[in-house]
Amino acid sequence: MTPGESLGDFVSYYGQPIVREPVWKPEVPVYFFCGGLAGSSAALALFARLTGHERLARSATLTGLAGIGVSPALLISDLGRPGRFANMLRVFKPTSPMSVGSWLLGATGAALGTAAGCELLGILPGVRTAAQVAAGLLGLPLSTYTAALLADTAIPVWHEARRELPFVFAGSAAASAAAAALITTSTNEAAPARRMALAGAALELGAARVMEARLGELLAEPYREGEAGRLAQAAQACTAIGAFVVAAAGRRRGRSRPPGL
Repeated sequence: MTPGESLGDFVSYYGQPIVREPVWKPEVPVYFFCGGLAGSSAALALFARLTGHERLARSATLTGLAGIGVSPALLISDLGRPGRFANMLRVFKPTSPMSVGSWLLGATGAALGTAAGCELLGILPGVRTAAQVAAGLLGLPLSTYTAALLADTAIPVWHEARRELPFVFAGSAAASAAAAALITTSTNEAAPARRMALAGAALELGAARVMEARLGELLAEPYREGEAGRLAQAAQACTAIGAFVVAAAGRRRGRSRPPGL
């Protein structure tokens, strides 16, 4: 490839692509979103519980349960049959992101289900707390393991971004979970979610900018040009606009709060 030549101009021998195009179904990006939403919601629920924001803890727990509830169905749909998902749980392989992710999904789902069940039925507060702690701690790696899954492929734009992708995914998951909490929780209880939304958006946008700069002009081309580039830029714009709206709403609420409250 000559200097100044773009990926779109490059033609390999015999006109065949050097790296085979991924064959993932649409369920995969939806699974990434739902898993990240569930993991960060579980972490937010734990923080809310520890700081006395009970309504926020309840809504975040139920959001996490909803996100993780559909994740196995999406994963099984992509794999083709339920037996393949079950086979991944037969052995725990720390060197396989898919194996680790499957176990994280199952363990976090069990913990979130237990916490949500106790919450809805109003029983076993000690069990609920223990399950909440487990779900919150497991939710953090759940929301980022998919970045390792992408980086573990031969696709250069993902593999070479392996240092920054976990931070991009963590920021995106945190912003999504916080946004869901802001929608489902009263304003009086949503202060931790507002802070999480702003921090998540800043982390996502900052890590994405660092990632593109380190990849260089050639490898970062898919993030800037073509359909993928347009979608990436639109997503970043939506994240920035959302963060601005959350910050403006928080400032307006702070000004309208009576003194002493």
